[in-house]
Parts: sequence; structure tokens; C-alpha cells
Amino acid sequence: MQKIRKGDTVVVTTGRDKGKRGEVVRVLDGQLIVAGINQVKRNVRPNPQKNEVGGITTKDAAIAASNVAIFNASTQKADFVAIKSLDDGRKQRVFKSTGQPV
Repeated sequence: MQKIRKGDTVVVTTGRDKGKRGEVVRVLDGQLIVAGINQVKRNVRPNPQKNEVGGITTKDAAIAASNVAIFNASTQKADFVAIKSLDDGRKQRVFKSTGQPV
């Protein structure tokens, strides 16, 4: 079970975007793509078949999962996630500070 999933709100803990919040758009192997975080500029060639104009575009690059922490809405702070086993054998993600489910 992954501790950070698509759709989670995360806070960046290190790097040039430290302190920014964003929603996880995609989860890769040990990397995350977060909306509005770690934006890079790329040169794009025009493609008339796809109706694309060329130029410089900005896109979200991947960021290491270790450089973000999940956002706890009840405390309004970044928090760690633990995985807890329930009585019926299912697993559930919980915040380490409060013990509430994510």
C-alpha cells in the first residue's frame, strides 16, 4: 500500500518550492507529479497534425516522494502517514500525529 496516492494534497518539504501545496496528479515509481510544483520550461516543436503551435511551454516535472509530506487538514500542517491494520484484515492509512484516517 502506498502512503501517498493520486488526489492527495501534499506539502513540499525541501527544494525551491518548499512550503507550497499541491494535489498529486500522477504517482510514478518513487516520484510524484504535483500540480503547480517543480515547473520546468520546455521547447515544443509545432505539430500541424495535432494542431499544436510551437514555442516555450511550462509543465510539471516529477519530484521525489521523499521531498513531500501529506497535508493534514485538521492540524493545517504537513504530517507523516502510517499504515494500520484493521480487525477485519484490511489496511488503512492514518496520520501519525493524530491517528485519524487519511
